[in-house]
Amino acid sequence: MVRGKTEMKRIENATSRQVTFSKRRNGLLKKAFELSVLCDAEVALIIFSPRGKLYEFSSSSSIPKTVERYQKRIQDLGSNHKRDDNSQQSKDETYALARKIEHLEISTRKMLGEGLDASSIEELQQLENQLDRSLMKIRAKKYQLLREEIEKLKEKERNLIAQNKMLMEKCFNLTI
Repeated sequence: MVRGKTEMKRIENATSRQVTFSKRRNGLLKKAFELSVLCDAEVALIIFSPRGKLYEFSSSSSIPKTVERYQKRIQDLGSNHKRDDNSQQSKDETYALARKIEHLEISTRKMLGEGLDASSIEELQQLENQLDRSLMKIRAKKYQLLREEIEKLKEKERNLIAQNKMLMEKCFNLTI
């Protein structure tokens, strides 16, 4: 005889519901026992009836020990999950930095005139404008350094002229 598929909804008849609960509870307890014996698994099963009666099964010495082990495991998994989140965040940051480095390397090669074959006219125009701005900044810094050097040399010249004048006066005073 073939059984029909049972529709998963609350059984309205109280007597049928109690009978079904009793049969399924016993079947579940039997399956828990079989799982613990056949697979050497630590199994804890807690069932409360609709009337509040407690049914329990434990393959180890006590359910509280199994529950404690479960709670510790959940705590450890929570810590690992946080580490995994941090690890994923680190991976994301690493990936973003790697892409940024790659972009900067491409940009540097283009600045050096390499790898321009795939560039569009607009990209080349932007590159040229950027190079012009960079060149202007470089020249401005170069001219600033040259002006500072010229000022130092002029100051040195004034000092040497003053020293020369003093030496000339000493020489003139010695000859007199």
